[in-house]
Amino acid sequence: MPLVKQGRLTTDLFVHVADGVELPGDGAVLVTAERFLADPEALLRRAGKVGVIWPNNRNLDELVPYLDRLASVALVFPTFRDGRAYSQARLLRERYGYDGELRATGQILRDQFVFMTRAGFDAFEVKKDADADAFAQTMKRYSVFYQPTGDGRVTALNRRMQLRHSESAGQ
Repeated sequence: MPLVKQGRLTTDLFVHVADGVELPGDGAVLVTAERFLADPEALLRRAGKVGVIWPNNRNLDELVPYLDRLASVALVFPTFRDGRAYSQARLLRERYGYDGELRATGQILRDQFVFMTRAGFDAFEVKKDADADAFAQTMKRYSVFYQPTGDGRVTALNRRMQLRHSESAGQ
């Protein structure tokens, strides 16, 4: 599945390893939540980066103790109408301070790219290569936002306040 990061297709360094399949000796792997939680310490000790595919109906509290050692968390959108992964993304970024790769996977639509980015996602498993171009075009379209969110962008209000402050400092 193509991976979009920073508005372009990129090579996915993570290998999706299904339950029951032997893990490679090294290299970056993405495993299911069940496999990860069965023996997280053993997975985190192996050579190579570890990421976990986290379903949107699973409690994040189970994952929080390991966040500082996970290279990637892939949050699942089982249908485009199910937005629980948005809430999980914001919690991971804003409450728990997760700064690793936050990947959206599953049923992702082009018109959701901006919202996903605003929630804190920075990688997207898309269905088609053309989605990378759509992502780049969509992200260019919007440069200012009113709502503060997990992507760290300065809001319109904060920009205005900064401008006023710099203008008053210059007088």
